[in-house]
Amino acid sequence: MSILLDKPKEPEGGKSLPRFPEQPIKPYRRPNPIYNVLGSTDHKVLGLLYLALSLFMGIVGGALAGGIRAQLASHNLEVLSPELYNQFLTMHGSIMIFFVIIPALAGFGNYLVPLMIGARDMAFPRMNAFSFWILIPSAVLMFASFGVQGGAASAGWTAYPPLSLKEFSGGPGVDMWILGVHLAGVSSITGAINFIVTIMNMRAPGMNLMKMPLFCWTWLVNAWLILIGTPVLAGAVTMVLLDRGFGTNFFKPAMGGDPVLYQHLFWFYSHPAVYIMVLPGFGMISHVLAAFAHKRIFGYTGMVWAVGAIGVLGFIVWGHHMFTAGISAELRLYFSFATMVIAVPTGVKIWSWLATIWGGTLEFTTPMKFALGFISLFVIGGISGVYLANVPFDMQVHDSYFVVAHFHYVLVGGSIMSIFAGTYFWFPKMAGRKLDERMGNAVFWLFLIGMNATFLPMHLVGLQGMARRIWQYRPEYAAVNSFISLGYLLMVAAGALFVYSVIEALRRPRDCDEDPWKINDVQKSLVWTTPSPPPAYNFARIPTIGS
Repeated sequence: MSILLDKPKEPEGGKSLPRFPEQPIKPYRRPNPIYNVLGSTDHKVLGLLYLALSLFMGIVGGALAGGIRAQLASHNLEVLSPELYNQFLTMHGSIMIFFVIIPALAGFGNYLVPLMIGARDMAFPRMNAFSFWILIPSAVLMFASFGVQGGAASAGWTAYPPLSLKEFSGGPGVDMWILGVHLAGVSSITGAINFIVTIMNMRAPGMNLMKMPLFCWTWLVNAWLILIGTPVLAGAVTMVLLDRGFGTNFFKPAMGGDPVLYQHLFWFYSHPAVYIMVLPGFGMISHVLAAFAHKRIFGYTGMVWAVGAIGVLGFIVWGHHMFTAGISAELRLYFSFATMVIAVPTGVKIWSWLATIWGGTLEFTTPMKFALGFISLFVIGGISGVYLANVPFDMQVHDSYFVVAHFHYVLVGGSIMSIFAGTYFWFPKMAGRKLDERMGNAVFWLFLIGMNATFLPMHLVGLQGMARRIWQYRPEYAAVNSFISLGYLLMVAAGALFVYSVIEALRRPRDCDEDPWKINDVQKSLVWTTPSPPPAYNFARIPTIGS
């Protein structure tokens, strides 16, 4: 196609116009799809990249868990050496926290929050891209530690001194782990700043804070938890790094240091980190339950206050991880009481979810099943957490498999179940196609049965005295551990079927309209007013929110 232009007229006075050499017309080139993804600052593309990274790292972290369960399938196996077992244990925990759960929830937040508040993008698109891409060298740094002298970090994902100090972990694996944690922390902090600024300043006209969807509220509180807590973790692991390589003595008792100081700093971040990994899931579950109960969420205002209370209380209960660390009786009493108190806002949310589905016209879709499964599993994890808030009981089962069971019921039964629910719920919006319901039903039951078969028996062996972080164990625990390893295989089958269903759905043509679940009469959400998937600009005209 050519464009004809009129020949310019000569100016008056006989002076000629300056002549410029003609520029050749460059042929049109289609945009490079790879560059459009890798170089994009679109919040939706970055959200999908977060989810893709989480899925890949989930496969890797699950494979490491498979090595651990293979070693523990019987009491006298030598599938892994003791050193490699500790490395698998450390990297499994680190990967699942820093590269699976947190990035998955960040992916949903990046994709959905601007759509929910009526914005065209995040406040700082380039910083948003930076937040994602810095995760890649962080993961590479941690994985590369398997190839260095001494192997990967083996002090556990908590990296307690003295296990993480040079005397016990002499190779550079721990140093690489610490630098990886720093990069992941930079990603989290910059992302948190972006969420706070976006939510506070880019809401559509008429959308005040109490009109925001609950998912946006959970991400706002979550971003503040990240912003306040992550620098404390960075300071703690930096002191470990200095003790290891620069001659300082922060945590060396022989030189006047105090390893319990590290525990205070670590858990000041890591207990709120539990809520960092589950708060956005609370928001996602709220949307799913309301959608398929065909009711609005019950007690919206109470839910908002409960989320805020969890954010505040999450920072003042860290010491319940340290009842056996030698803290005073007065501190034990305080942290026990504070831990009991934090169960109150959690209970408010549980009752609000139950009241939402009570009397509703329930539609048992795959996301609804995962949401109901989330409630049941999270309640089990929460109840065992109340047990652990009791000082005598905690001192009896501390560092046993009872704690492992509690932790996994909260994170696998809570975070992973909410991620599954959110994926099945919003996948039609993101991809323009629904995931197969029959396969989704199979994924749900395989995962639910496998999860309970894996972690519920751990309560029993923990009460019987089986210690965590051990390579081999006494023969009386062998039968239960064999059963636990079989439960893990069911979870693997669920994960494999889920991956297959995603690939199968992406191969089909798009067939979803803007409201594929036909729920906008209940949700009243801006997400369901955009095409599936939404255009690059989200909204041709920024919407105005009424009552």
